[in-house]
Amino acid sequence: MSGNHAIRERKSAISFCSSNIPAFPDAFFSIFTPNPIPSSMLIIGIAGGSGCGKSTVVKQIVKKLPKDSVSILPQDSYYKDNGHLSPEERAKINFDHPSSIEFNLLIKHLDMLREGETVGMPIYSYLTCARAKETIPVAPREVVIVEGILIMSNPRLRERMDIKVFVDADADDRLMRIIRRDIEERGRSFTQVLDHYDKYVKPMHLQFIEPTKRYADIIVPQGGANHVAIDILTSRIKMNLKLT
Repeated sequence: MSGNHAIRERKSAISFCSSNIPAFPDAFFSIFTPNPIPSSMLIIGIAGGSGCGKSTVVKQIVKKLPKDSVSILPQDSYYKDNGHLSPEERAKINFDHPSSIEFNLLIKHLDMLREGETVGMPIYSYLTCARAKETIPVAPREVVIVEGILIMSNPRLRERMDIKVFVDADADDRLMRIIRRDIEERGRSFTQVLDHYDKYVKPMHLQFIEPTKRYADIIVPQGGANHVAIDILTSRIKMNLKLT
């Protein structure tokens, strides 16, 4: 790797660009197979605006690392349980505000993983705005990825991250992905998606999410399509894990 592409972590963020736009893979990954407790753990935070491609970046990283070496803690699993609210009240929930996340539980689970304990990750439904009674067991791994739009807005969570990544994308691209996702996965109509974007997503992005870019060690434009950035980030992870 040339000096121009050296990763200077903590001191300044580096932005990687790529013009290749391949199709994204559909396969995801398993994080629950029992595994020996790692002697050390690398915690990576992957943030960015709604619809920027964070999940795709996570998938690409996991594919390039050894099997069963990664556990994932998605921010979306830690939304506060609002199942007791009426449908009208649920429609007014601002999922893009930091107050909607139970950060204390997320931080507690991250600390437990670092101590070698398996945690019970909540199962959250956007349709009911409630958590299931069941939880998903997440085991400690050599790499733990915390992923979500607001994860770098919380100082206590941020200070636990060894590498902080911000996935960047144009607002138009993000909006198109949000429309498709919210209609298919969250049961909203086209009009409801646009109203929600205008009322919550856009202003919260400008107020709480975009400013956290300054905390990033690495900035990844174009999300999962940016293979150059993902390859460099994966190489850095392998270096930390002494896999290269």
